[in-house]
Amino acid sequence: MKFIDNKGITDPSINLAIEQYVLQKFGTEDTYLLFYINRPSIIIGKNQNTVEEINTDYVDEQGIKVVRRLSGGGAVYHDEGNLNFSFITKDDGDSFHNFAKFTEPVVQALNKMGVPAELQGRNDLVVNGRKISGNAMFSTKGRMFSHGTLMFDSEIEHVVSALNVKKEKIQSKGIKSIRSRVANITEFLDEKVTMDDFKELILRYIFNVDDVKDVPCYELTEEDWENIHQISKERYQNWDWNFGKSPAYNIKESYKFDSGLVDVRLNVRKGIIENCKVYGDFFGLGDVKVIEDQLAGVRHNRLAIEEALKDVDVSHYLGKITKEEFVQLIY
Repeated sequence: MKFIDNKGITDPSINLAIEQYVLQKFGTEDTYLLFYINRPSIIIGKNQNTVEEINTDYVDEQGIKVVRRLSGGGAVYHDEGNLNFSFITKDDGDSFHNFAKFTEPVVQALNKMGVPAELQGRNDLVVNGRKISGNAMFSTKGRMFSHGTLMFDSEIEHVVSALNVKKEKIQSKGIKSIRSRVANITEFLDEKVTMDDFKELILRYIFNVDDVKDVPCYELTEEDWENIHQISKERYQNWDWNFGKSPAYNIKESYKFDSGLVDVRLNVRKGIIENCKVYGDFFGLGDVKVIEDQLAGVRHNRLAIEEALKDVDVSHYLGKITKEEFVQLIY
């Protein structure tokens, strides 16, 4: 097994591209370990509806990057306090879904640090019943990766603010409920260590060496980096991948403004509004079909909606409702 240094890059669109590149291009016999830390971002599971998973207001306000990954599973929040690990290896036919095989080296490393971590359920690492890591897998053409998070010192409050937490997963107690079921690894360490120290400890324990300099490494070449940036541009920086790949969905949003009830129905496919219908008891002068037609064919994206309506006097059609209020309603 060899370690791949990502050179401290914190852009999730680059880090996910590194992972994909190694998966697709390197030999089928070697195993590689990749570490990466992302700046504040939301990483969406391959099969999820992006807009349903994120708090769009908070994400836009905070400038949080949203990127879809190759693997399935749920949406996760990343920041500089979260260490991500990825084992990239040959798919021998028996490893996919075997999370224990890939999390065991991490569990043992944490145990040696005095953190009593263990695999619980399908794909979570927990300490004293509290989750510190979630894991997912992806396989293609005889290769696979198993990757996971390690919440070292993450801003747990942002998880609540950035994600639309499902009621069936967490009862409506906000941050208190989140804190009761997740934890940072720093809470269980006897001595305070930095993220860099933590990374080195994990590496030393996994590779069973006394000095991190003795860890066998693969150095990404200039050609490797060119290919990685190309993958990043074509996929992970691409709106169609991050948002448009969401499954078809219908949206129904309504709100009773001072001027009356506005009820909007959207059909969205591949991230594009296929059709829009506006109902309600508002008093508008113009025919709402103008707004409906204006939104047909537009990306279900705040900036795209604002651009489509930039020359439309929304209050003329919907009564005393501002354009900003209408956009807020449907996105």
